[in-house]
Amino acid sequence: MSERVNLVWFRSDLRTADNPALLAASREAGATVAVFLVAEKQWQSHFWSAAKRNLQARQLRDLAARLDKLGIPLLIREAPRFRASPRVLLGLTGKMPVVSLWFNREYGLDERQRDRAVEHQFADAGIAVHTRDDQCILRPGTVRTQSDEMYKVFTPFKRKWMEQLETSGWQPLPSPEPQARPELDADTELPEVETDTSAPGQDWAAGEDAAQQRLQDFANERLQRYHQWRDRPDVAGTSGLSPYLALGILSARQCLAAVLDDEQGAPVAAGEGAMTWRNELIWREFYRHLLWHHPELCKGEAFKPDLDSVTWRDDDQAFAAWCEGRTGFPLVDAAMRQLVSTGWMHNRLRMVTAVFLTKHLMIDWRRGEQFFMEHLIDGDFASNNGGWQWSASTGADAAPYFRIFNPILQSRKFDPDGVFIRRHVPELESLERPTIHMPDPDTAARLNYPEPMVDAKVAARKAKTAFAEARGRYAEASA
Repeated sequence: MSERVNLVWFRSDLRTADNPALLAASREAGATVAVFLVAEKQWQSHFWSAAKRNLQARQLRDLAARLDKLGIPLLIREAPRFRASPRVLLGLTGKMPVVSLWFNREYGLDERQRDRAVEHQFADAGIAVHTRDDQCILRPGTVRTQSDEMYKVFTPFKRKWMEQLETSGWQPLPSPEPQARPELDADTELPEVETDTSAPGQDWAAGEDAAQQRLQDFANERLQRYHQWRDRPDVAGTSGLSPYLALGILSARQCLAAVLDDEQGAPVAAGEGAMTWRNELIWREFYRHLLWHHPELCKGEAFKPDLDSVTWRDDDQAFAAWCEGRTGFPLVDAAMRQLVSTGWMHNRLRMVTAVFLTKHLMIDWRRGEQFFMEHLIDGDFASNNGGWQWSASTGADAAPYFRIFNPILQSRKFDPDGVFIRRHVPELESLERPTIHMPDPDTAARLNYPEPMVDAKVAARKAKTAFAEARGRYAEASA
């Protein structure tokens, strides 16, 4: 093969439409060739779930087919850990005349270290490396306070983000134009991608078309009532797009474009639904900006140092009961069983279960954060870490540490008829409200359902004391 090759490295951007690195590379002189590196051991160390890996494997097949229609071969190579990425990528340059490498940036600490190593070794080899920003609508580092610092609270970040959006030129990019497919050596053929059909999450079909269809269905059918139904796990009120965003099958720009008019930037529908969903996209951006500015979050550190010394309980039995949905609080148990069986959990219930673990059981948020990553099909470090630290009151949040959700009141408010509980806790399906939200001891025993692990009100008081003591210790040490 004598033609110049522009190599595009796919990572968490498994799509052809609105892919900045792919589009830029395709506009360069020469042929475009794509590569994906399978980093199984690294993903295991990052606690990727079987559901997420399964969707990724299925998506790679779709991506290969779409790229093939554009005349772009997709190569898949093994790089078990990130440290192998430079060697594997450079190995391709010995098989084809690569003149440039293109990829979209990722913001995790391990990912940034991997990418710096790749850039250095390609520079030593005399091969240009070009990077683009893709995961955020507004690039991390660009939304800053008047004193040129990163925002630490969401609401002012949101106001600044919305202000800058108007002049950012954020519109989604087109797919590349088709090219003449380059002839590759036999050992660069696409290998078979293995999928696990037993993994949870099969309800999410792979493919850009499937993701776009789900996005359009949401925008057309549920967006206008999103602000009314998004907290209700008993109805289909959310978008269900998070798995596609986590793997980059959809971009945040595509999602925003679906709810905003292309020319005016105004909501498609009058009302709160579009704006409420837009706010969820901004939360996603906020956590990524935090990760960029505070890479220590990748090391398990609390964002708020004054609450990094909370005395957590080391109780494996209590943690196992939470993981398995045996806490004796029906809404918590239904949510945890939903997670394990489907690979997904409703966002309101992510907060409820996380607060229960950290405030009622006083178990370290890091254990829950890892368990979620091990099971979520939409496992995303920035959002998962941000959500867990928000729930544990150790993260970027304007509210004080004594925000504690009462799981029984949450159940009555957001699953009032017990529809969601019956769906996932079948032993309680015969109960009506209000009993289903907290069965009495005799009823629980008759149905072989566990009694509550804790008294919610007493546990909440103890949590407030423990958090106050941690802040006191920090103040004394800082004096």
